[in-house]
Amino acid sequence: MTEKSFIIKFLIVLTAIIFITRLFYIQIIEENYKIAAENNVIQKTIQYPFRGLIYDRNDSLITFNSPVYDLMVIPKEVNIVDTARFCRLLEITAEEFREKISKAKKYSMILASKFQEQISDELFAKVQDQLINYPGFYVLPRTIRSYNTESMANVLGYVGEVSSRFLRNDNSGYYQSGDYIGIGGIEKSYEAMLRGRRGVSYKIVNVQGIIKDVYKDGDFDTVSVAGKDLRLTIDLELQQYAERLMNGKVGSVVAIEPQSGKILTLVSAPSYDPQLLSGKNLSKNFPFLEQNENKPLFNRPLQARYPPGSMFKTIQGVIAMHEQVVDSNEIITTDGSNIGDLAPPGPYTMTRAIQKSSNNYFYLIMKRMVEQGVEESQFLDARIGFEKWRNYVAEFGLGEKLGVDMPNEINGNVPSIEWYDKLYGVGRWKYSNIASLSIGQGELLVTPLQMANLGAILANRGYYITPHVVDSIGNSPNPNVKKRTLPFSADLYETVLDGMEKVINSGSGIRGYMDSLRLAGKTSTIQNPHGEDHSGFMGFAPLDEPQISIVAFVENAGQGGRAAVSVASLLAERYIFGEISRPWLEDYVMEKRYLSGNASGITIAEN
Repeated sequence: MTEKSFIIKFLIVLTAIIFITRLFYIQIIEENYKIAAENNVIQKTIQYPFRGLIYDRNDSLITFNSPVYDLMVIPKEVNIVDTARFCRLLEITAEEFREKISKAKKYSMILASKFQEQISDELFAKVQDQLINYPGFYVLPRTIRSYNTESMANVLGYVGEVSSRFLRNDNSGYYQSGDYIGIGGIEKSYEAMLRGRRGVSYKIVNVQGIIKDVYKDGDFDTVSVAGKDLRLTIDLELQQYAERLMNGKVGSVVAIEPQSGKILTLVSAPSYDPQLLSGKNLSKNFPFLEQNENKPLFNRPLQARYPPGSMFKTIQGVIAMHEQVVDSNEIITTDGSNIGDLAPPGPYTMTRAIQKSSNNYFYLIMKRMVEQGVEESQFLDARIGFEKWRNYVAEFGLGEKLGVDMPNEINGNVPSIEWYDKLYGVGRWKYSNIASLSIGQGELLVTPLQMANLGAILANRGYYITPHVVDSIGNSPNPNVKKRTLPFSADLYETVLDGMEKVINSGSGIRGYMDSLRLAGKTSTIQNPHGEDHSGFMGFAPLDEPQISIVAFVENAGQGGRAAVSVASLLAERYIFGEISRPWLEDYVMEKRYLSGNASGITIAEN
């Protein structure tokens, strides 16, 4: 045997040994290869959980789940003889078919992806028995959100498919492409509770995609777990009534149960039907809503910022009496020379100043708070007094987030020393530069939610509970609710409340007067440099045993004693008595008669 032939034989034998050894390792020792082979006939199916249901405070079902079906495709297994027939079955065009298959192939040839999403019940019934003739296709059951009401869109938010951008930034490790997630409202803030936990099942299928058996006796299967139900603090009927009052208007209405912090209504106007962003409607309607000039997606109760106007005078009164710069019975005579005013010059006590909304009175008492005479320099003295005043204002929850259990809440604005230093220069501003704060104007900005919470503070005579819209999660109460007590004596509030009741009985809030209900409140005519002033009102009822605090902002509606107090008082009456005794006031609001001036014939100086 020549050396050359020996080498050739040796190589052949060596190659055979290598192949035999490798085959033995694959078939006998290495289990993964066996599993990989089996995976060619194993179908992995995600079991999506039912999203938690949402109820109102009276257990009325608001949000539920409707079944839909995604048609999935594994491109490698597709073998369609008659494409035209397949397209007729799915009610799509040949061009759509080519686009969908091309997209699926780009994603993966061997992994399943969506071919057609959210097939209706009717179409599913039509195609389910035919899919046996089309290998590579199978149906995956899903659910989408449906609604029993056209209300509460800005409270609820909506549900949509996770974006690729979200997946890139997601650190939870839970979400996968094709998953749905809460977007906005409580769907977002309670996503972790509502979503549940998905499961997975493995089935052995034949080449036609027909299930033959479970894989490994179901040892690798996991069961999906439904999301937890939410019970809201919202009164759906009251919410619907408030939305009806605000129909055709721009603004906010927020009502809170004072002793508990439970939000009874949270209205952002204009709004939209939540069904518009359900399922396949989302991609079609979202651009329209987003571009609408009235911004229906903008959650005004939490995100709109307004100067509080005269309703802020209630805070000024409590702080001034606490600081003892004024006594409740002290008479201060104004001559109308300090700041613009609709209230007449003359003598004022604290109660009368709130009732008549005297700008000059509150100008003078804030001047006393800021200019305390502890420093020779007016500029340095103003810094000390202003900082003390600002800290007191913060106790009322202004300039900070209240912590409501919804996304996108903003702070509002209580200007700081640093802010004025940047505006005027260090040591170059004094009280005259910030005097507009005394009447709730200038740089001071609040949200409607903060003002509704102010109503709760006054109703409770000095404390509030974190405002919240979710009462319970599953069978457990909402854990994120805290009490905050303000550092002011309870008796200080009574003088302010006396003035607030007189606002309703014989002041600018007379349209809110009812023989049957003691309503206390404060109107605001909020200066608007861009057009007609905004109408504002903050108050609560009944005065002695408060059940509801309310704020209403109606943009470009003029004086606070018109639209805002009318909306708020109607809502209070409806909540407490279950009916309305003043249909003429409903018409006044619904028909926007307040835009034509004193339609009711009541003549009042309003601030």
